[in-house]
Amino acid sequence: MRVSSNSETPPRFPLAELHCHIEGAAPPALVQELASRYGVDVSAILRNGAYVWHDFSSFITAYDLASTVFRTEADYADLAHAYLTGIAADGALYAELFISPDHATASGIAPERYAAGIADGIARARAETGIEARMIVVGVRHLGAEAVEAAARFAAEATVPLITGFGLAGDERQGDPRDFIRAFDIARDAGLGLTAHAGELCGAESVRSAIAALKPSRIGHGVRAIEDQDLVRQIVDAGIVLEICPGSNLALGVFPSLAEHPLKRLFEAGVRVTLGSDDPPFFQTDLRREFALAAKIGLDAAHRLAFTRTALEAAFIEEDVRRQLLDRLQVAAIAGGAPATRP
Repeated sequence: MRVSSNSETPPRFPLAELHCHIEGAAPPALVQELASRYGVDVSAILRNGAYVWHDFSSFITAYDLASTVFRTEADYADLAHAYLTGIAADGALYAELFISPDHATASGIAPERYAAGIADGIARARAETGIEARMIVVGVRHLGAEAVEAAARFAAEATVPLITGFGLAGDERQGDPRDFIRAFDIARDAGLGLTAHAGELCGAESVRSAIAALKPSRIGHGVRAIEDQDLVRQIVDAGIVLEICPGSNLALGVFPSLAEHPLKRLFEAGVRVTLGSDDPPFFQTDLRREFALAAKIGLDAAHRLAFTRTALEAAFIEEDVRRQLLDRLQVAAIAGGAPATRP
């Protein structure tokens, strides 16, 4: 890190993210360590200290296998703590973590214990760095409607603190959003915030149908909406927030180059967007790099501060904590010499 002429550390750029899968945040070295401890063969997905995959289907296979090495509350607590303290060191004020009761069950741990471990990691990170975080339970769409409904019931009934939202993840090419209406109704009735992955592997119609059937306030990815300008206007008019992950999109070949990524065009069209790292070590990225990618396509500091502010405004979090985070953002922006972010 550079040091200013008066030997004080320059203020860190304030970051926030709404789109990161907790298992997808696991560094390869940690997965290898736990695999050795528990006797899990991960040689098919790890090579030279990096994850190995070649398309979305093989990425899902690698993700699922890596997830099985987390077996205890302590394992998940350490993972959440390590991820959150790492992004806090880069300037993050807030993060939401997608958690999957189906992945917990596949690892042999009860979903309540799984969530409790992650909550413990969040609490430890908050005590050490001040970062706030919440958990968003996701149903995995390629496991079918019944599994997604079970995930929604877990989210609605969980006694673990810090679960504030529900979402739909998994292979977007499988299942129709209408298959998951009941799950979203369960979560909505419980007062949870709602988000759904759409418009990543599949085109604009995937986004349109997810909005129509599930009525979420946020869409995970949603970048393929750029293919339909009427849909873009609908998203703007409805105030729907897109959780955009450029590094993930590039790694998966959703767009062939950063120059062709629609982040800037969506923002300039009036879409409310945020930046997230998705599954950072799988895609050789992190939250700071996502903001750096935005800068490379001409989005200046004021624009990038707007992404952080939008994330805090759209977060599934208590209103008093939201106000505190927005105040912290304002202080951080002023300290860094950036323009004020309040209207």
